[in-house]
Amino acid sequence: MFSGIIEEFATVTAIKHDRENIDFTLTCSFVGELKIDQSVAHNGVCLTVVSIGDGCYTVTAMKETLRRSNLGLLQVGDKVNVERSMLMNGRLDGHIVQGHVDQTARCTAIDDADGSTYFTFEYDADREMARRGYFTVDKGSVTVNGVSLTVCNPTANSFQVAIIPYTFEHTNFCDIKVGSVVNLEFDILGKYIARLQQL
Repeated sequence: MFSGIIEEFATVTAIKHDRENIDFTLTCSFVGELKIDQSVAHNGVCLTVVSIGDGCYTVTAMKETLRRSNLGLLQVGDKVNVERSMLMNGRLDGHIVQGHVDQTARCTAIDDADGSTYFTFEYDADREMARRGYFTVDKGSVTVNGVSLTVCNPTANSFQVAIIPYTFEHTNFCDIKVGSVVNLEFDILGKYIARLQQL
């Protein structure tokens, strides 16, 4: 489990295709603290560390993960938001994030907010997805590329988030442009409520 509070960037140093999987090799400041089998969220996707060496670590993304996320678009040199799993004795500074990305969204607008920045994202939506809890609510939580954020101005298939300068500078929001594809994880509480209503 994660909180959506990004620790830092990791930089992609190598990409290797293995049948329908992709191995990503990355470097960051805490490589020396990692262990094999440890879970690390990459742009919000929980991946398992499979090898460590030469100041880098490697994780593997399988077909289903690649289908639902933007990881397949990564290139060597790209910055990836990373967060290690929560310590049970720590504070939940963001919200409950599973690291199970639901789908991608595309940035459709970036607007200055006199100090902060509004990003608008649009995603594919239909009635069945909404019944399963794939939606946003005003002032609710959403995870974008692993970042825990508060929803503004939601519609049936879009929403805005307001990014403060610190978050802009310390996550890969600094690289997001109109047209960029990001990962979304909708709030797990909404998914459970939606499921209970079906039952």
